[in-house]
Amino acid sequence: MSLLDGEAPPTPAPRRPRRTGRVPVALLLPAVLGLVFLVLPLAGLLVRAPWTTLPQRLTEPGVLAALRLSVVTATLATLLCLALGVPLAWLLARLDFPGRRLVRALVTVPLVLPPVVGGVALLLVFGRRGLLGGWLDATFGVTLPFSTAGVVLAEAFVAMPFLVIAVEGALRGADTRYEEAAATLGASRWTTFTRVTLPLVAPGIAAGAVLCWARALGEFGATITFAGNFPGRTQTMPLAVYLALETDLQAAIVLSLVLLTVSVVILASLRDRWMSGP
Repeated sequence: MSLLDGEAPPTPAPRRPRRTGRVPVALLLPAVLGLVFLVLPLAGLLVRAPWTTLPQRLTEPGVLAALRLSVVTATLATLLCLALGVPLAWLLARLDFPGRRLVRALVTVPLVLPPVVGGVALLLVFGRRGLLGGWLDATFGVTLPFSTAGVVLAEAFVAMPFLVIAVEGALRGADTRYEEAAATLGASRWTTFTRVTLPLVAPGIAAGAVLCWARALGEFGATITFAGNFPGRTQTMPLAVYLALETDLQAAIVLSLVLLTVSVVILASLRDRWMSGP
C-alpha cells in the first residue's frame, strides 16, 4: 500500500535517551582523577608559560627555524603519505587477496612500534650500509640519514598508518553502487577511482591527512635516531624542545605550547568525524 491508500508513513526509530540518574561514586571519583591526571600537566604548561615575553620568544631565530622546518617536513611527509597511503588503503578496502590481514597488521605496526625502534629500522635500510642506502649512495649519490629528506622519511614512516586507517574506513563506508554504475557506463578502473571514488571519500582523506600531518609534526624518536638533531637542517620542534630543556626552559615551554595548540585545534576540528554524540 502507498500513502495514497491511507497507510501512515513509517516513523523513524526513537533515539535512545541518555540516562540521567545519579552517577555512582565508585565511577565518578576515578573518572575525575583520570581527567585531572590528563589535564593537569597541560595546565602546568599554561601556568608556567612566559606570556609577557611570548611574542619575542616566538620570533627568535632558533624558534622560527624549528617552526619552519617542522611545518615544511610535516607537509612533505603528508604528501608522501597521500601518494602511497591512499592506493594502499584502496587495496585493503576493495580487494580480497591472500594475506590481507597480515598486510593490514604490517601497515599498523608503526602505531605501536617505539619510534626509536623505527628510527633504527630506517637506518638499517636507508643508511649508507643499509639494504638500500648503500645502493642509493653509490648509484645516485643520495644520502638520506642526517638530512632534511631523512626527517621527511622518518615522519612519513610513523604517520602513514593514520592516513591509511582513515581512508580505508571511508572506503568501506562509501556506497559502491556509484562505482558499479560508472563501470557499467564503460569507465575504466582509473577513471572510476579518480572521478567517483576519490570524491566520495574526500572527507575521509582530508581527515586522515590532517591526522597524518599532526603526527608528523610531533614526531621525535624516529627523527632524532635517523636524521639527528642539527639546527636548521633536521631540528624540528620536538627536537628543539628536547634540546631547550637543557639550556632554556622558557623556550622549551614556548615550543611545547605551539605543539599543544596545534594538537587541540586539530582534535577539535575532527571531533564530529571521530567522536560520536553531540
